[in-house]
Amino acid sequence: MIIFQIAGFLTDFTGGQKEIPLPASPATVGEALDELWKLHRGLQDRIVNERGQIRPHVNIFVNADNIRLKELLATPLSDHSEITILPAVSGGR
Repeated sequence: MIIFQIAGFLTDFTGGQKEIPLPASPATVGEALDELWKLHRGLQDRIVNERGQIRPHVNIFVNADNIRLKELLATPLSDHSEITILPAVSGGR
């Protein structure tokens, strides 16, 4: 089972859910995100741009690996992958 971990303000678009298991078994991060959009449509515009590319201020990890250092949306998943979506935090003094 693939499980999404949602952090920060993004939980505003999941009804407060921080952990979201997928009923499907997608093969890649892109396919998993497509399944996530079906469950929580409001997340899509916060995670990817109009061309479907990951926004610069959003990091996505498969287990402990940042997909920017792998194959981005084509990063393969195993049956027990955990995908963490982490918006960047900025500001302060």
